[in-house]
Amino acid sequence: MRVAMVSEHASPLAALGGVDAGGQNVFVDQLARAVARQEAEVVVHTRRESPELPEWVAAAPGVVVHHVAAGPPRPLAKDDLLQHMPVFASELSRAWERRRPDIVHAHFWMSGLASLAAAGPRGLPVVQTFHALGVVKRRHQGERDTSPPTRLAEERRIIQQANRILATCSDEAFELVRLGASPGRISVIPSGVDVSLFRPGGATRPRRPGWSRVVIVSRLVERKGIGNVITALADVPECELLVAGGPPLPELIADPEAARFLGLAQRLGLSDRVHFIGGLARQQVPELIRSADVVACVPWYEPFGMVALEAAACGVPVLASAVGGLVDTVVDGATGVHVAPRDPAAVARALNDLLAAPERRRALGSQAASRARERYSWDGVAAATLAAYREASAEETACRLTAKAPG
Repeated sequence: MRVAMVSEHASPLAALGGVDAGGQNVFVDQLARAVARQEAEVVVHTRRESPELPEWVAAAPGVVVHHVAAGPPRPLAKDDLLQHMPVFASELSRAWERRRPDIVHAHFWMSGLASLAAAGPRGLPVVQTFHALGVVKRRHQGERDTSPPTRLAEERRIIQQANRILATCSDEAFELVRLGASPGRISVIPSGVDVSLFRPGGATRPRRPGWSRVVIVSRLVERKGIGNVITALADVPECELLVAGGPPLPELIADPEAARFLGLAQRLGLSDRVHFIGGLARQQVPELIRSADVVACVPWYEPFGMVALEAAACGVPVLASAVGGLVDTVVDGATGVHVAPRDPAAVARALNDLLAAPERRRALGSQAASRARERYSWDGVAAATLAAYREASAEETACRLTAKAPG
């Protein structure tokens, strides 16, 4: 099977930690590799962000990345990319004329627009993963939502026109139905985790003797709840917080979000206990996670939350907001603990309870690691995704035959 994955702003080759580089980049990269391991050919189409990037890059066995010329060849905020999607779609059409895929898998709503525009005239089936829904973002961010004003209407159109929609969690599936999606066209397929990289045991990052440690791995944006954990830490004695994310360490001092969070820590008298260590190479993340007593994932809302899975696979309990995909991936009282979002007092209580109970943490971590291996390996996710591809392809074929049948 020839698979065209379209990920307009989230390249599988991008360095992680920037404002628009995070879970979706990892998702596309790991899914493409896992699908290719199951005897598919995968091309990932993403926007060119540098004139030095070659048009075609072999990323892994069976996976090629196509850097599409659409807009200036430099990084742009994803909310500024909509104007470049017509050109992006034209380039997709040109590429698919040369080598026709069997299925198109669009990641994010703007990829969906471009994919439907390029695939429609060719009769190619389109599978859509939104990764985040505009209606949810608008609900939580209100006037601070920087999405293009047409996003909600365009997402509804994609929902109606895509052959199949892959929701990453049950909460997203409910949202899609409320937006008009037919339940029969939705498949719930979660993100995965690299269980060979993220595993219990192995090296750990050095710790402050006698102190507890909480770790956050996240983009440095307000909605991720980093400020809530910093505020909570004032009521958690002898505990340090390490935050990985943002630009690499030498550039971190110029990052406005890092400065804002560090200013909060200073005002609370926590400068010696809150440490921002910058973006890490992916291979360094397990070492950091394994050094933690607890990994905190407390966003205000979260379409999925891959870090919670990575912590689970490392055998570390997760303190998670009871929102979005975290409701599925973190089982309250079995693999971690849920708290309400935007509630520093609840975070402080939960951290104090967990840090005072090492046996409980070990039990939670052990169950989390087992569940991650059993339910969230990328090979299992890829098998479910390929099954959805086949269903979408069969449905598209049936529609074409019906349309051609004599009336």
